[in-house]
Amino acid sequence: MKILNQDIKDRQFKPVYLLFGEEAFLKKSYKNRLKEAMVGDDTMNFHQFEGKGVDLKEIISLADTMPFFGERRLILIEDSGLFKGSGAEALVEYLPQMPDTTCLLFVESEVDKRSRMYKKVKELGYGADMVRQDARQLSSWAGGILAREGKKITGHTMELFLSKTGDDMENIRMELDKLISYTLGREVITDQDVEEICANRVTNKIFDMVAAIVSGKTRAAMDLYEDLLTLREPPMRILFLIARQFNQVLQVKELMAQGMDRSRIASSLKLQPFVVGKIMPQARSFTREQILSRVELCVDCEEAVKTGRLGERLAVELLITKQYKT
Repeated sequence: MKILNQDIKDRQFKPVYLLFGEEAFLKKSYKNRLKEAMVGDDTMNFHQFEGKGVDLKEIISLADTMPFFGERRLILIEDSGLFKGSGAEALVEYLPQMPDTTCLLFVESEVDKRSRMYKKVKELGYGADMVRQDARQLSSWAGGILAREGKKITGHTMELFLSKTGDDMENIRMELDKLISYTLGREVITDQDVEEICANRVTNKIFDMVAAIVSGKTRAAMDLYEDLLTLREPPMRILFLIARQFNQVLQVKELMAQGMDRSRIASSLKLQPFVVGKIMPQARSFTREQILSRVELCVDCEEAVKTGRLGERLAVELLITKQYKT
């Protein structure tokens, strides 16, 4: 990300950028910053495409067009799937000859680093993997935001705060805004402020759901699912979080079997130590086979939704009750 920050600061841009990874907040932040730095509010020289099946001929045609009373033309392409599979050959061949007045900005959830498209972007531009930030990075980032607002917080209170928010930076930012408003007129943020203001994170409910699912407590898991739906959490996001939780439990269990302690596991998986501390008892409670079967079931349910065999809400319900058969 240092390269992105330097390019934005110097206003010297590469022909193509790729922002990918699971940290949505960082992808959104750098996407907006790059757009603002390159074209600002200039709608004539900005084009946006989203989803699979984007028209590569149209993109290439726009890329070949000189900017209209501006320095550059920016084409934003999101969640295209062009970095998985072999559907981007035309773009791979085109990129080396693209005019230097055009910039392509890709924002993707997943990429295959073996793909020709990924390798070409790395060759000609820059690819930034927006990974989940560790506890130190999150503490530093959140502390900086608080400091700019004239607030002070101890390390212990910050750890308590992050234990409630989880590692999702967008959620952390929203909870920080609430905390700042709540402590208006006071300099020091206390444990009590955190306890009173910061709601338990959605991921806490997901953690409880996973425990209930594997323990066969279907009714409890369904109640938690209904709570999340009431909070307007999309079913596919819930499915994603359940799958991620099962994967983390599986990874922690395997590293525990190698004799690693909490700190080493946290470092290896790039998770906060307090998160690993919560997962470890769960990992001990379930067999590897139990966890692995649920990981595979999550993948099957997601595939069933994407291919239209199941509706989103029903897919999660079947996952919870373990009634979906592949």
